[in-house]
Amino acid sequence: MPAPDFPARPAARTDWSADLDLLAAAARRAGARALEFFGRQPEVWWKNGGRSPVSAADFAANDILKEMLLSARPDYGWLSEETDDNAARLARPTVFVIDPIDGTRAFIAGKDVWCVSAAVVHAGRPVAGVLFAPALDELFTAAADGPALCNGRRLAVTPPDAARPTRMAAPADMADHLDRRSFGDVERIAHVPSLAYRLAMVADGRIDATLVKRDANDWDLAAADLLLARAGGALVDIDGTAITYNRAVVRHGTLCAAGAGRLPGLLTAARPFSGH
Repeated sequence: MPAPDFPARPAARTDWSADLDLLAAAARRAGARALEFFGRQPEVWWKNGGRSPVSAADFAANDILKEMLLSARPDYGWLSEETDDNAARLARPTVFVIDPIDGTRAFIAGKDVWCVSAAVVHAGRPVAGVLFAPALDELFTAAADGPALCNGRRLAVTPPDAARPTRMAAPADMADHLDRRSFGDVERIAHVPSLAYRLAMVADGRIDATLVKRDANDWDLAAADLLLARAGGALVDIDGTAITYNRAVVRHGTLCAAGAGRLPGLLTAARPFSGH
């Protein structure tokens, strides 16, 4: 595949629009390739001791993303769920963080809530991020100095509203043990199989908050983290600290996500998980 003719990356590190355009084009192409496998029972393998599936579509999408992105930005590091990791990325200030298909189980089952997740991380934080959900024809985009968008429509988190329960997508064992004294009633939303897409739903105001079990990885989070931040929310650890990416260890502890106005109450309610 020939290298695409994208604009050179900007000299100023405050403008990431060229990188955002690059991510969007690569995610669209990778998503289109994955869609060719969708509903057709692709070959599946099991990793992590048989706990996590990976399909032929994951690998095909990963190949496209790696070739397009690194041919355009050869000095960037690379971290992808479907590429063997190595320490070379730790010496790079700017890194691509990629999940070719977030929600592989849903993809294999023929459910449409899965997406390509692609981010540029600079100095430990995402500065450009894209989620592309091909089966839903939704493209979410955000850069560090711009709005969060879905198909060109601006995203915004929901403000606090004491008149109704908080709509939350979270594992049952977490939602059931929230400290409701500081948070009020919760309306449980049906399971969302893609973590990245679930976080995008918070950014889009479709749900109000979510909790993330420990052991989510950089590639599950980076693009959606930026979407949420640019939509007026935040993804933080149980102590309220923003996540740092491109570390030697790419797994994270328990996380909370909500709009800025809801987050303090959510963190208080999530105190039972402080040791997780």
